[in-house]
Amino acid sequence: QVQLVESGGGLVQPGGSLRLSCTASGITVSNYVMSWYHQAPGKERKLVATMDNTVGDTRYVDSVKGRFTLSRDNAKNTVYLQMSRLKPEDTGVYYCSANWGRIWGQGTQVTVSS
Repeated sequence: QVQLVESGGGLVQPGGSLRLSCTASGITVSNYVMSWYHQAPGKERKLVATMDNTVGDTRYVDSVKGRFTLSRDNAKNTVYLQMSRLKPEDTGVYYCSANWGRIWGQGTQVTVSS
């Protein structure tokens, strides 16, 4: 059974950091384009970061460039989203996805508030 399980969300103050994890079963993350999406309250889900399945090249939307880092641990079959200098507008549910939205995790809530 293919499954993506996210973890690591929580409540953090503005300027703080969190690391989200996405552990896969049933697939090998290095064989897929892996992505993180953000869904702010009342808004559509949007792509924030991707890692390709060749050389591991990463790309980010402008709003998170320099603050978020997507990485992969092949031994753990896990991808991470290191989030730093968090802002209130980063609040929402973060979803891990494989293969451009064909496989989804359940999401993890991130709340940035003082």
